Amino acid sequence: GYFYQRVVECLYSSKDLQGIELIDSYVFNQVEHIRFNSTVGKYVGYTEHGVKNAEAWNSDAGILAQELGELERVCKGNAANHY
Repeated sequence: GYFYQRVVECLYSSKDLQGIELIDSYVFNQVEHIRFNSTVGKYVGYTEHGVKNAEAWNSDAGILAQELGELERVCKGNAANHY
């Protein structure tokens, strides 16, 4: 069988909202293929397929804006729950 997983996590390094990092990882058969890191501000591919997707997704400003919107909506919106 096949195993697909998408893991979105917020990392909180300080109580101010500037220290929040969003990590959005795409995993297939226990191998991470691509990751968005809000600190880097773009997708990074780790496999041949992931590199191709990262190039395509990074060239689309709408996709990047959507990920950064997730940082605002999900991570910053739930910061009080985390602390």
